[in-house]
Amino acid sequence: MIKAAALALVAALTGYGIHALAQSRIDVRPAVTPMGSSSSNGVSFAWFYDSTLRTVYVCRAGQAVGNTLECKAKAALP
Repeated sequence: MIKAAALALVAALTGYGIHALAQSRIDVRPAVTPMGSSSSNGVSFAWFYDSTLRTVYVCRAGQAVGNTLECKAKAALP
């Protein structure tokens, strides 16, 4: 009787373990989503949305050699 109960317990735990492992999924999504871009007079802008932080970023780049890419958080959404 004890062997049958132990066997049933091991079978139940094995089934639960397989079920728990089958439920884990990796959630893959892009870090930021591009929203749009524009350029005027040699200066380019691009807007990105970060869904995990609910923040909009704006990035600015110029045509000159010394200009670097600047990205700043524009607004945090509620």
